[in-house]
Amino acid sequence: MKTFELAKGLRVVDLTKTLDPSTETRRCGLTRFNTGGPIPDFHTIMDLTSHLGTHVECPYHHNDDWTDVPGLPLTTFMGRAIYVNITHLDPNAKIKGSDLEKACGDRIQEGDIVIIDSDYRIPPFTKLTNTAEDKRLFICRETAEWFKAKKVKCVGFGDGVSIESNNEDVCAFHDVLMEVNVVFLEVLKNLELLETDTFFMSYSPLPIKGLDSCPIRAYAIEGLAEFS
Repeated sequence: MKTFELAKGLRVVDLTKTLDPSTETRRCGLTRFNTGGPIPDFHTIMDLTSHLGTHVECPYHHNDDWTDVPGLPLTTFMGRAIYVNITHLDPNAKIKGSDLEKACGDRIQEGDIVIIDSDYRIPPFTKLTNTAEDKRLFICRETAEWFKAKKVKCVGFGDGVSIESNNEDVCAFHDVLMEVNVVFLEVLKNLELLETDTFFMSYSPLPIKGLDSCPIRAYAIEGLAEFS
């Protein structure tokens, strides 16, 4: 199940990709063992890359002098989220500040989480990436400057936005936002199951010193008056 009723009027949507070690192309290994006592006591060694499945990227990912996962406050990883599906651009267009103003400018508040998407969706980080079939929209420095000016704390990506189109744009996007401790959410799933475009969201990583990014369990709670 991807959606759940938490309480009357509160709906939970799981926005996380389920991981299967047998099919993942990125490092994802599990070794299960019994400690050997008289009572079965199974443990699992997890051999994972920090950028696996649905994951949050923190500033240390891009610069050795920037903040690692536990260096950020817990409130970085939860709060009011806005889902923005950009529908007025041609395939492979760069998302400019004017496009974001048109799509969501008057809705964004300081400290928001903003998830950007389009109708040109393909699975990210697959053999379709950067082929003729890949029509996703592109981010660039101007996209980042707009988010920085709005003082958002997180930018997330649906399958309709590319974040790896070329080195210049990708580097600039990271430079501008991660320098001010904005984090990124990648490989979000089930966004089409959302019934509202404004909701509470959580995606807490493990607080391990020196960790640049982390797979997370991302979810939305719809119906909370304070976050709608």
